[in-house]
Amino acid sequence: MNADLYAKYDIAAPRYTSYPTVPYWSDAEFPAKKWLTHVKRAFTADPYISLYIHLPFCESLCTYCGCNKHITKNHAVEHPYIEAVLKEWKMYAAALPGKPILRELHLGGGTPTFFHPENLRFLLENILQDVDVPEHRDFGFEAHPWSTTEAHLQTLYDLGFRRISIGVQDFDEDLMKLVNRSQTIESVEQCTRQARATGFESVNYDLIFGLPKQTLAHIRTDAHYISQLRPDRIAFYSYAHVPWLKRSQCAYSEADLPTGAAKRQLYEAGRSWFEADGYAEIGMDHFALPHDALFKAMRDGTLHRNFMGYTPYKTRLMIGLGASAIGDTWDAFAQNEKTIADYQRIVNEGRLPIFRGHCLDAEDQRVRLHILHLMTRYETGWTAEEREDETLTAALARLEPLMADGLVQIEPFRVRVTPEGRNFLRNICMAFDAHYWRKQPEGKLFSQAV
Repeated sequence: MNADLYAKYDIAAPRYTSYPTVPYWSDAEFPAKKWLTHVKRAFTADPYISLYIHLPFCESLCTYCGCNKHITKNHAVEHPYIEAVLKEWKMYAAALPGKPILRELHLGGGTPTFFHPENLRFLLENILQDVDVPEHRDFGFEAHPWSTTEAHLQTLYDLGFRRISIGVQDFDEDLMKLVNRSQTIESVEQCTRQARATGFESVNYDLIFGLPKQTLAHIRTDAHYISQLRPDRIAFYSYAHVPWLKRSQCAYSEADLPTGAAKRQLYEAGRSWFEADGYAEIGMDHFALPHDALFKAMRDGTLHRNFMGYTPYKTRLMIGLGASAIGDTWDAFAQNEKTIADYQRIVNEGRLPIFRGHCLDAEDQRVRLHILHLMTRYETGWTAEEREDETLTAALARLEPLMADGLVQIEPFRVRVTPEGRNFLRNICMAFDAHYWRKQPEGKLFSQAV
């Protein structure tokens, strides 16, 4: 591991789940009528859709978490929230000029398994009656091992779900207590066994490197349990320390956080152990076994990335339902109100709860495609005509120092990320980020790239 390179490129950088990144979205007020115009146009071009449903409730606060969530033990909140989500969905279903084909469905949180299985069934059956479901689809949900029951698993399996993402974070129970997460190794093992016994075909483990007081010994233990339990996928995320956005992260001392080369060593060690156990690195922060759909999509050049993460399927239209959920039509983004109270109030008034968005111009779409290709294929290319584009010319100039450091190869009509450069994928993508370079942040917006 080249410590000098990690020190050089350990700067604040976006994760590029979208381009432009959310801080650079131009429309603070985004009319629902305008958004629906983009939605209808995307649906007309491709009737296959992706659907993300944000279920924001958690019974306790995991202090590392950067997600939009609401902490409560009052399960009476479930039904009013579900009713609002269904009202929002009905507005979309009524606006679409045909019956959508649901290629992807993902339940995120919060903690989706906070909800009672029968409430999840009620929610999903009412949505599924308005769509066609193809044979080849990707239905998945995020699961807390402590709250996921056999009833949850069977209910979701019966509704077509075949993928589960279990929030492990780290197998060390003392480390989990430090970040206020209640779970045990046994609960992860039980959730995994029950999911497979129910019939789930893809089990993902979410792991985090860079947690407070996390060491190489913790990562080695994680790799041991990975070897024993054999999840089909691993999402090995960098802890994003953004206490100016998420005050719960002030719960522990920053002196306890591994940073720079020390933090990256945790990832390098995990990657080495995962790969020795048969996992292949997929894009950024992900690993998969050869039989998994993500591995096959990476191999075939069809891997896609959207707000739900890496996926083997690409749809032009993604609809986000629920508080803070984001929709995408390729040429526009829209985000819902973040607070549950505002979200439910606006939906119950019969209006789409959109509070900001962005329409992508031609330059945005070109840059977005370059960043998407880098994130999913480790390369991007252009034609001789496109080479004259000023935005691309500027990006290539910014890449020259990275080329000198061996992180990219620049060819006449292509940029390729080297094996060493994969560790700096966020930095490479940032070279293309025209919005960032026109107006660099004056304050803290992003987590560290390393």
